[in-house]
Amino acid sequence: MLKLSRLTDYAAVVMAQIARHPEQSYTAAKLADAVGLPRPTVSKTLKMLVRARLLESRRGASGGYFLARPASHITAIDIITAIEGPVAMTECSQAQGECELADTCGVADNWQRVSLAVRGLLDSVTLAHLSDTAPIKLPVQLPIQSVSLAVEA
Repeated sequence: MLKLSRLTDYAAVVMAQIARHPEQSYTAAKLADAVGLPRPTVSKTLKMLVRARLLESRRGASGGYFLARPASHITAIDIITAIEGPVAMTECSQAQGECELADTCGVADNWQRVSLAVRGLLDSVTLAHLSDTAPIKLPVQLPIQSVSLAVEA
């Protein structure tokens, strides 16, 4: 099963909460209460999102956490990468490199194509989409035109 970690899911929830009210400043405690998550988990997530430059942290009386750029310029892949690291279907589709099975595998190129398609789709979904309560309308066609997953008999 392919699925994101809970921490990545929580990061999206926290980011969506901030995106819904970008003019507000949020403390970790205020965010934890707003989204119903434990404060230590929210604090850990916030640190990772600041490190990835998706959020800014400001000190002082009017300080707190803010989006580093508009929600329409932050993508799902940005959030996932901030928590999980690079998105890839397999180890060899993450980066070009030597694999012990490279000479006999025969599927690496296709896994790389699938990874490109997944990354393209995740890059087309913005934080603005995620924070909206309306269902996301995904493109009917895959974002990578050169991907062909047809199976020949």
